[in-house]
Amino acid sequence: MNRQNEFAADGFAWIEGGGGEPMVLLHGIGSGAASWEDQIAGFADRRRVIAWDAPGYGESAPLDPPAPAASDYAEALARFLRAAGADRFHLVGHSLGALMACAFARLWPDRILSLLIAAPAAGYGTAGAELREARRTARLDLLEKLGPEGMARERYGALLSDDASPRARERVRSVMARIRPDGYRQAVEMLAAGDIHADAREIGLPATVVVGGADRVTPPDGCRDVARSFARSRFEILPGLGHACYVEGPDAFNGALAAHLERAG
Repeated sequence: MNRQNEFAADGFAWIEGGGGEPMVLLHGIGSGAASWEDQIAGFADRRRVIAWDAPGYGESAPLDPPAPAASDYAEALARFLRAAGADRFHLVGHSLGALMACAFARLWPDRILSLLIAAPAAGYGTAGAELREARRTARLDLLEKLGPEGMARERYGALLSDDASPRARERVRSVMARIRPDGYRQAVEMLAAGDIHADAREIGLPATVVVGGADRVTPPDGCRDVARSFARSRFEILPGLGHACYVEGPDAFNGALAAHLERAG
């Protein structure tokens, strides 16, 4: 396995490996930088692969607003990239990280060499107020009741297919168990107000959208709708994989990502 190094600067923590043209990886709401181990190992022989811990995750400082928007995470990503020394890069976002990636792509499209989002969370911003509040409250109540470790035991299986390997199950569970309540609460607020379709409609660069065929969190039909919101997009289903498709099926996911990077030149 290629060596992965840990870094911290300007309130951000991240892991990376390799060298050359940068590729930046954004994790989802119940995850962290460590979940991208197979992607760092798989691409570090040809690229500088950077996986951040989002604000409030790992050793990264939380954001100032108690209820941040996707644009606040995008601005944090811009600060992070200055700290990491990455100017132009390929951007990959999974689930809630897809919301962050699209907010960044809308604001700074010239910095992105290519955009791939996996199992994108659409956000609840267009839902009715009652439904939006119910979903927000359910997530926060589960955290308060069970704590990170208990929530991981309760929730990790939903992110995987029934056929996921023991290795994938343990990776998803262990990373989720290490989330910080302060960062998770802010991420829930962003998810509750988010609308990935609004950002996608303003993105002119081509996007690739992938999703596991057995994803029960962001099912393929909804992800296909996200792909249709872009002016130019490619949509791909990874058969048999659940929501954490890049952890459960790294060979299939890395193959789709490699093809995406090759199309981007």
